[in-house]
Amino acid sequence: MIPLCYTTPMNTYQTDARVDAYISTLPAWQQAICQCVRELAHAADPAVTETIKRTTRPYFTLDGNICALLGTKDHVTIFIYDPVAPDPEGIINQGHGNKTARAIQIRQDESLNEQAFVALLRAIIANNRAGGWRKLEGRDAH
Repeated sequence: MIPLCYTTPMNTYQTDARVDAYISTLPAWQQAICQCVRELAHAADPAVTETIKRTTRPYFTLDGNICALLGTKDHVTIFIYDPVAPDPEGIINQGHGNKTARAIQIRQDESLNEQAFVALLRAIIANNRAGGWRKLEGRDAH
C-alpha cells in the first residue's frame, strides 16, 4: 500500500475536537485518508477552518464550503463543493455533471494525487474568495 500524505504533517492549524472525534470512529485505513485530507486542506491555505455540519460530517471552509468527509463501509468520500473548479488531473471520480458538488471516493489501498488535490482546493478557495462558484457561473453565462 502506498502511504497517503507524503507531506510532513503541519499540525500548526486550529483543529476542531468534533472532527477528531469523527475521525477516531473510523477504521484505521479511513482515519489515515481523513487525516491526510485534513492536512492537505489546511496546507492549501492557512486560513482554512474545520467544523462539523449536518450533525456529524467534517467540513473544511474558507469564505464558503470547500470539501467535506464521509467514511462509508468500503470507501471515504470527499465531497467537493464547487462544480466548476478545474480538475485537469481527473481526480474527481463521482458526480460529474452534478450542479452543486462532485466527489472523490478513495478505497482501501488507493492513494490520492496530493498535488492535484491541493491545486483543486486552491481553485475552490479562489472561487470562494471571488464570491463563490454560483456568482462566477452567472458571470460566465452573460
